[in-house]
Amino acid sequence: MKTNRNRFPIQFVLALLLWVACPGHVLSTHILPGKLPTRFDARTVEVRPLVESTPRGGLPHFYQKLEQKQPEVSIAYFGGSITEQEGYRIHSRKFFGQQYPDTKFNEVNSAIGGTGSDLGAMRCWHDVLRHNPDLVIVEFAVNDYGMSVVNIRKQMEGIVRQVWHHNATTDILFVYTLTEAHLKELQGGHMPKSASVMEEIADYYDIPSIHMGVEVTRLVNEDKLIMKAEKVGMTRVSGKELDLKSDAVVNTDGMIPVNAAGKIPFAKDGVHPYADTGHALYMSAIERALPAIKAAGRLCSHPLPAPMVADCFERVMTVSFDDPRVRKTGEWKKNGPNDAITKPFLKRCDVFFTFEPGAEVSFNFKGSKASIYDLLGPECALLSVTVDEQPVRLVPRFDGYCTYHRLALMYVCDNLDPSKVHRVTVKVTNEDVRKREILFEHNRGDFDKNPQKYAPTHAFAGNIFIVGELMEE
Repeated sequence: MKTNRNRFPIQFVLALLLWVACPGHVLSTHILPGKLPTRFDARTVEVRPLVESTPRGGLPHFYQKLEQKQPEVSIAYFGGSITEQEGYRIHSRKFFGQQYPDTKFNEVNSAIGGTGSDLGAMRCWHDVLRHNPDLVIVEFAVNDYGMSVVNIRKQMEGIVRQVWHHNATTDILFVYTLTEAHLKELQGGHMPKSASVMEEIADYYDIPSIHMGVEVTRLVNEDKLIMKAEKVGMTRVSGKELDLKSDAVVNTDGMIPVNAAGKIPFAKDGVHPYADTGHALYMSAIERALPAIKAAGRLCSHPLPAPMVADCFERVMTVSFDDPRVRKTGEWKKNGPNDAITKPFLKRCDVFFTFEPGAEVSFNFKGSKASIYDLLGPECALLSVTVDEQPVRLVPRFDGYCTYHRLALMYVCDNLDPSKVHRVTVKVTNEDVRKREILFEHNRGDFDKNPQKYAPTHAFAGNIFIVGELMEE
């Protein structure tokens, strides 16, 4: 009986067709350190299989300092509210201190709740690099979840390149967390899109990574953990109010508290873990991953190959409103260090300005992107933004959370021609923001009780971020 040796087995053909048709997958783009595949497309990403850790190039310089008993080292924790909590950040610093008692571990808390790698790339110098950390732990996958693939690339790659432009021996570790909303993807064995993009960047720059939610997912699958467990006392998703201990009894192994039903309560809101349950599980993932990461290290300055994305945010300029190239008209003031509203935010921005209705700021820049570091809050205004000859865009600096003040990044313009000079004008309007309608329903009671709290119309701004360079008027 004759056979055709050039014919693929039918099982192989069917498996290949099924794999290609699987939603979320594209043909493999294997990325090696410093080498992109020929058909690399920055707009797409291959969804990665869920793994707890990939050691890659390790943390060689960090561990060398520890093995040599260097008196002090600094770890910068760079992320959103999950990192801002007194959770894995505190657990890991204490863990390193126990493992290396001859070294003092200085913590740089560079986390801001509700922010992603877009603001991260802008504030990297002020909040991270000026402190000269030995290790930067980056956690932005959850807050980057809804961003486009190409923007995540620009932002995260920009952070990596800024760190290594500053010091090529600073080590970087990517960590990924999870939320209840992303659990289905993880249970299907896949990382979310944002973490998958970051894994490609980690491949290219040989950066180790840890997904701290793998064990959490397993425990959910085994009905041993509840992602969203109600507890008393938490009022909003910010600050130390998230760091509550769970109302729990201790499990027989004395490690992770469980509730009366014998299940681990992960978080009140399905996002921000309790310090002694969810964050303890995050820390256990770090402990499991570190031996292989330590063994993988090879001492050498971290190389900077050509960028994966040509216009990544590696060159960010921070511009003060005091800069003579920034034109200000109308009523405005530079806030003093004891200003009641802006004082709590001075650790993130050195000075703030208050602009009244009718005030206008304008500047010219050559580059691709401009943003303003500002505050959202009860009395914040509606701004009008004009870029070049584009139509005027109205931007409210008020949202559903605005019963209190918080830092934010105001989008001004993006994806402009980097070779051209662009003109930007931002004006504070006196138009009605319809604040009660914008507030979440559970916050409208505060508006009804304190309408005068929301009556003023101001804009609070710290500085301008430019991907490019500021130009003369």
